[in-house]
Amino acid sequence: MAITVPDRSRAQESRAAIERIYVIMRHFFVRGHYKPGGVSGSALSEALLTLQPEIYGSMADSEKVELNGLAYVTARLPKGIERCRFVKLIAAEGYNNSGFEKIVPAKRRRHCYRIDEETMLIEVTRGRSEIYDILTHLTFIYIEADKIRAHALDEGHPTQEWLKLEKIVLEQTSTASSSSLEEIEVREQAISYTSTLLGRTFEETVVAERRFREGEPYNNSLFQIVYWLGRVAIEEMQQDRTSLTRKADRQITFSSALRERLGHHIHGEKWATEVKQFLWSHHLWQRPLHIISANLHSILNCLYAFPALKQQMEAGETIEKIARELSLPENATLNQEVREFALQQGMYYLEDRAGTNIQVQIFDTSLLPLDLLAPELKVNRALVEEEKPVILVMDYAFGEQAFELFDELLKPYKTEGQSKKLNLHSISVMGKAGTLVGNRGDLLLPTAHIFEGTADNYPFENEITTQDFQGLEIPVHEGALLTVLGTSLQNADVLEYFRSSSWNVIGLEMEGAHLQKAIQAAAKIRKSINENIILRYVYYASDNPLMTGSTLASGSLGQTGVKPTYAIALKFLNKILGQSRPSP
Repeated sequence: MAITVPDRSRAQESRAAIERIYVIMRHFFVRGHYKPGGVSGSALSEALLTLQPEIYGSMADSEKVELNGLAYVTARLPKGIERCRFVKLIAAEGYNNSGFEKIVPAKRRRHCYRIDEETMLIEVTRGRSEIYDILTHLTFIYIEADKIRAHALDEGHPTQEWLKLEKIVLEQTSTASSSSLEEIEVREQAISYTSTLLGRTFEETVVAERRFREGEPYNNSLFQIVYWLGRVAIEEMQQDRTSLTRKADRQITFSSALRERLGHHIHGEKWATEVKQFLWSHHLWQRPLHIISANLHSILNCLYAFPALKQQMEAGETIEKIARELSLPENATLNQEVREFALQQGMYYLEDRAGTNIQVQIFDTSLLPLDLLAPELKVNRALVEEEKPVILVMDYAFGEQAFELFDELLKPYKTEGQSKKLNLHSISVMGKAGTLVGNRGDLLLPTAHIFEGTADNYPFENEITTQDFQGLEIPVHEGALLTVLGTSLQNADVLEYFRSSSWNVIGLEMEGAHLQKAIQAAAKIRKSINENIILRYVYYASDNPLMTGSTLASGSLGQTGVKPTYAIALKFLNKILGQSRPSP
């Protein structure tokens, strides 16, 4: 009797593609190099096309270049990478002391160095998650570059649109300015030529060109990016007629130092040691410590914006309203006023010197101007004056880096021949996540972190509940969160499976399982922190990967993100400063 094997579902195919992508990328790292146009690079491209991640939109459409995805990716890669045939991923190897220009992408805190016209170095200090992030972004732009090449050539000869765009871009480059594109007629001509090369309408290209212009000076114009992506792809296809060998292959390599250091917590150990050394040397070690993982403006503004700007405010101002004003680019001076006031009233700022790109703020609550704080802060004055808690705010980690930093931070500090444990009372995490059950700006309360692609899951007791946000007119969802290895590799079929199955997943993010893995190891195995440590996890939905127009590639939350961000920050502070708790 024949056995019928059921066809694999789209979700199963997608999950297999994700696994294949990670196997291929790990192989590349061990090997030390690969060519995107070679056999191995083609295998990675095919797997990515099979997966069809939501963030990359119409990537699988062979006729249309994906514009939102291109804007998203180029904002996270160094300026000028579209011209480079050689990309090298390196460790922190001393280039910061060189004469090469340091290039920092708009949306990723990573240091990059342009060595020459063809070579770009990207410094990796955040572990494997950062490598996955970079390689998937590079693979995407190479797929789009091949589309541009196909539109630029007609039976092997350059089209008129390509030649005319080339003239405009090279003229712009030679004059080192965008003067030739300032004229409306020339700009619209360039948009027309570019729309043909992109396989997009004139209207779609106008919108994309405007979005790329808003990204300056962190990136080049849409015209430059399209031209150089296409040109490098064309040159790679061309062959030397005498030797019949490729003369312009693109190549990605990994330095030997990066391959040796990855996974050894070199940056995390140095970072954690400097933080603990600061706490010890400033006599803050024995005080109750509360760690908050969040952005570096929310806690600062909740504590200090109201008293610092009181003379300039109208009656009835709220922290949220002040935060909206401070988020505007034209109010940089006000932000500086708040920061300077904070530095005089108990805040310390620790700049990263370990290469993690994670800055730290430490707040000594014994120096807070309690009489001037915003009414929304429900401070237990007796608690603060007696216990003098210390709040340590660390900027967002990136993926697997979260485990490295927390694993090192929660270890005892060895000094004066002794091992000193942190007097840690709570850990609060404000995260950004993609929601599967609501809309952008909603709040997500995790009950567990599920690590995608593994059998690991981390249930925990979250001190924050839905009741904590009653009356704030923000939708709140409770359930498990999926920790993914890369947000750019998620597609609707896989996410729908986790949402509709008994896993009850309400969203996805990149750090939760890594954080909880480090916390549980410190509490239950190393015994370096209290086993019943208070945990608070609240995420706000920065995107909805299942909804067209609401993915990460659609742009940032902007002012929409202010309300949930400050609702979470205020809740954390009121839990820390407003309740008396027994020492752990």
